[in-house]
Amino acid sequence: MQIALAPMEGLVDEILRDVLTRVGGIDWCVTEFIRVTERVLPASTYQKLAPELFSGAQTAVGTPLRVQFLGSDPSCLADNAAYACTLGAPVIDLNFGCPAKTVNKSRGGAVLLKEPELLHAIVCEVRRAVPAAIPVTAKMRLGFDHKDDAMECAQALADGGAAQIVVHARTKVEGYKPPAHWEWVARVQEAVKVPVFANGDIWNLDDWQRCREVSGVEDIMLGRGLVARPDLARQIAAAKAGQAVVAMSWAELQPLLADFWLQARRKISPRYAPGRLKQWLAMLTRSYPEATELFNLLRRESDCLHIDALLGIQFAEAQRQQASA
Repeated sequence: MQIALAPMEGLVDEILRDVLTRVGGIDWCVTEFIRVTERVLPASTYQKLAPELFSGAQTAVGTPLRVQFLGSDPSCLADNAAYACTLGAPVIDLNFGCPAKTVNKSRGGAVLLKEPELLHAIVCEVRRAVPAAIPVTAKMRLGFDHKDDAMECAQALADGGAAQIVVHARTKVEGYKPPAHWEWVARVQEAVKVPVFANGDIWNLDDWQRCREVSGVEDIMLGRGLVARPDLARQIAAAKAGQAVVAMSWAELQPLLADFWLQARRKISPRYAPGRLKQWLAMLTRSYPEATELFNLLRRESDCLHIDALLGIQFAEAQRQQASA
């Protein structure tokens, strides 16, 4: 069984990838999508969106990072994928699942599921462009506004050379509305010979067990469920191994939350850093009552020094300690 951390644009950046992979249980993670239009992107784009490439293509604890591209031009995607490989990308992933209207309007993400021939052409071109030893993988939904073409799309990806396919078990129109249709993941797996990962609505151990039973697949990708419950991958890995499952307490989570804030303070403008903290806290409220209390304290706070005080952090001292660690 492999457990992957989903590539959620605007949420799972290198800071959250670092924090979540330190908790454990995650086998690999993926960058936020890198949008490709009409040129080969410079190294600075990767320094911003995939800084792990410049330190072995892995997070600080050694979790491998895949580079994900989004676009509709096969040749341009292929050229960018080839360049990313020269920077150290160990796997190239292609996004055919993003449901955002702005992305779909510019012919990217889930809207391409209307064109299975184009999916095939994109994967073929990228597969030809990158070294044979570097896998090409893909993420898709069950369709745009219906599921009728799900198997055809998956076959197009697999026939084009995708080594793995992650299936978010909803259509674009369904967005994130429950339920996830895990039974369709089983149908996709029957249609292709490459490994299929189930994704969508796995919030806890019970969800994972039901998903496993209904989808029939072992491999999973966790998104919002892992952000809301940072030890979910670790819990699932322990349960799979027949080990005792001990949930992370709020006291154990607090140092990670503080470290997330310290990294945000260093890497993000003071204007936007508070928003990133609140974004994660809002998702943690699903699993931790204490997060709700803290979120209510911070929700109207925009002063970084005040947030330091509310979190009990002396920022300058914490920076010095982190630098000397």
